[in-house]
Amino acid sequence: MMSSFTCVREKAKSDKQQTFTALMHHLTPELLSQSFYKLKRQSAKGIDGVRWFDYQDNLEYRLQDLHTRIQTGRYKPKPARRVYIPKANGERRPLSIQCVEDKLVQQAVVTLLNQVYEVDFKGFSYGFRPERSQHNALDALAYGISKKKVNWVLDLDIRRFFDTVEHDWLIRMIKHRVQDNRLIKLIIRWIKVGVVEEGVTRKSAHCGLPQGAVISPLLSNIYLHYVFDLWSHEWRKKRACGEVLIVRYADDAVLCFQHKWEANEYLALLHQRLDKFGLTVHPEKTRLIRFGRFAVQQSGNKGLGKPKTFDFLGFTHYCSTRRNGEFKLGRKTIRKRLVGQIKAVQQELRRRMHDSVGLTLKWLKSVITGHMNYYSVPGNGQSVSLFHDEIVKRWLKMLRRRSQRHTIVWEKFGPWVRRLLPKVRIVHPYPEMRFRARYSK
Repeated sequence: MMSSFTCVREKAKSDKQQTFTALMHHLTPELLSQSFYKLKRQSAKGIDGVRWFDYQDNLEYRLQDLHTRIQTGRYKPKPARRVYIPKANGERRPLSIQCVEDKLVQQAVVTLLNQVYEVDFKGFSYGFRPERSQHNALDALAYGISKKKVNWVLDLDIRRFFDTVEHDWLIRMIKHRVQDNRLIKLIIRWIKVGVVEEGVTRKSAHCGLPQGAVISPLLSNIYLHYVFDLWSHEWRKKRACGEVLIVRYADDAVLCFQHKWEANEYLALLHQRLDKFGLTVHPEKTRLIRFGRFAVQQSGNKGLGKPKTFDFLGFTHYCSTRRNGEFKLGRKTIRKRLVGQIKAVQQELRRRMHDSVGLTLKWLKSVITGHMNYYSVPGNGQSVSLFHDEIVKRWLKMLRRRSQRHTIVWEKFGPWVRRLLPKVRIVHPYPEMRFRARYSK
């Protein structure tokens, strides 16, 4: 299977105009099996009520039957179960919970299509791609701001991107590279199958990608590749006079400019470009701010106070200085996100109030470790320490409420917690170190 994948990737790489008319035969039982084991095992169940461990029973027979239905055209996806999760701004984000079978088929198709599109996607696209992560995007942004001639930052937000992707445009874009009609029909079924909400099935119309679907991140990257990436790259290459840095993670993007007039020109043209494909720039969340190595001096000379900040991938970015007075990019956890995570842990502690101390301790270890694995970047130690300390305080308060007779004193609890819970430390290297190690080859 890997040799056939290599053949597909090499053809896609050697000829950027190559179209693939026969890909479905790559969806083998072996690929389906590998895709099944890539799925999250504890994820919520779809409308059929089948969980990952349920599907694992008699797996070989299930996969053989699924493979036959796929190749004969009898496989039909089920509608997703619609749930809502709260967002930091008080709104709710709709998620589509798919059935296990639909997830694994989509995972197999993603693995297959990655062989084609990974040779096409631009280097400044980081979202949901193999061997790329949020921290790679953060490193690229930090390195560019620190080393390039950056005076202005465009914090770009596309309004309701996943809800406004137009299906007709998406299919036309996919057909630039993939013209396997059976695979195209499969993708169309996935994006139009709809959702079940309060017992009512709602079909998708002409636009929208289901958030939470395995296939959606790749489809969104394909859409933005043709709508945003290629166009922005050509604009930078042919029309920009100063330096321009682009970093995109899914539908979040930050662009850095040397000249303000070029940033304004780019943004004006971008409005026109996105409108053609059914997308719009969010007028309130999109901002052009003075930022970079000379922003503090420039703002001071103009009496504008401190340079403004911008948020990207969970971090607030701000202008700072080193002890020797040189510019330093500061990064700290977004305040709303930090407070929201602390409150979420507090609610879970209340739910676990009568669990054993050992079970709660094990859970808190995983929570703090997971938080540090993402947010423990150089310069953000204070925010991570605050998260750690607030979690410990809330656990102590919960334990005191649980015990009516015995008072738990900090003098004993504090040293015990410090010994057993993970210590706050910086997990990630400086952006310059990791960026050079990855891209200097």
